[in-house]
Amino acid sequence: MDAHWVSTDSIREDFSQAMSAMYQQEVPQYGTLLRLVAEVNQQVLTQDPQLAQRLAQADELDRISVERHGAIRVGTAAELNMLRQLFAIMGMYPVGYYDLSQAGVPVHSTAFRPVDDAALRRNPFRLFTSLLRLELIDDVALRQQASEILAARDIFTPRCRQLVELQQQQGGFTAGQAEEFVSEALETFRWHQQTTVDSATWQALSQQHRLVADVVCFPGCHINHLTPRTLDIDRVQALMPQQGITPKAIIEGPPQRQVPILLRQTSFKALDEAVRFRDGQQGTHTARFGEIEQRGVALTRKGRELYDRLLTQAGSGADNQQHQQHLATVFSAFPDDEATLRQQQLAWFEYRRSAQGQDHLITPASDIEQLIAAGVLAAEPIIYEDFLPVSAAGIFQSNLGSETHARSQGHASREQFEQALGTAVRDEIELYAQREQASRQRCGLL
Repeated sequence: MDAHWVSTDSIREDFSQAMSAMYQQEVPQYGTLLRLVAEVNQQVLTQDPQLAQRLAQADELDRISVERHGAIRVGTAAELNMLRQLFAIMGMYPVGYYDLSQAGVPVHSTAFRPVDDAALRRNPFRLFTSLLRLELIDDVALRQQASEILAARDIFTPRCRQLVELQQQQGGFTAGQAEEFVSEALETFRWHQQTTVDSATWQALSQQHRLVADVVCFPGCHINHLTPRTLDIDRVQALMPQQGITPKAIIEGPPQRQVPILLRQTSFKALDEAVRFRDGQQGTHTARFGEIEQRGVALTRKGRELYDRLLTQAGSGADNQQHQQHLATVFSAFPDDEATLRQQQLAWFEYRRSAQGQDHLITPASDIEQLIAAGVLAAEPIIYEDFLPVSAAGIFQSNLGSETHARSQGHASREQFEQALGTAVRDEIELYAQREQASRQRCGLL
């Protein structure tokens, strides 16, 4: 990169901070949530110095406090394609394909995020981005109307489009251009009280699915939640009511474990926000909320198959305490210590030589567990950077009403999504595999 260009990491960091500041103004309870998560994280680190030391050694400690993910929804292929170009300027690339239609939500999605180690350590900001599947709207006339409404809007400012084009021509941004870009890009994600439709159209689209109305009827793709990362989601869930925040009934994802896996998520109920329709009518819309996540180790394909099987077996429940106890019972079949996870190749780890192991002879024939036991090698769980479609759908549904009937022809449409995106999405498990393999190579294990 040219020395006078601002780094993509720096632009992403500035953008994520600007997004967080804007969302705190728009949704004040999100600010309360940030403070609660920071307090809980500090308590966990104080009570568990070993965890604090381990996170510090793995370069994980600093990123936890800045870590956020957000979620947005767009209506057209052109919008998704432009977002891909915009996020690339921030060093964020599409990873994973998620079909949420199977769970009754008429969208499919990807996560725009950093992909290399250094970028993830600097700021692992992610945006879970969903594209509305208009073909899942049953009413043909309404589908056509929604398509026309979407075609008439531009969710990007003219200057934002100019700056994206400029960056692509130049190969980077100066500091002044980067600052202007962050400001212009932010406008795409701002909340608008004024809809682009009359009250009757709103009602018709809402009856199809409330998410359809949320995507189609506004001039932009407002951010619908931002998510800080906690080290103890159960404690945050229990403390939320004391802060005047109503949590959703169930923590989504796996149960509490000694070795956290994948992703656990909860949220507070979406706000009732006033909206104005083009015919002068007033209404309310419920879509924007706050979410909390606890991240664990990424699983191999074998580990993911076991997880999916156990999650299906466990089902869901209405009472969180009972649900978590039931989950824990079902998931007793999933090993809960790092050595077994490594030996059974259920999870991904990053290997590094310890200070005392710098000069130790390591070959591909070396026994990894013996080297770890001897203090020659350290094995750090690779944090899961991605999402879980069942959990995402559960969060969406809890904040959009109780529609649970599937609106899908029974198959995902990855090819259609990638065509709209303008590129293939990256396979998240391949990224974790490459990261573990690179660490083995550095240690002499390959």
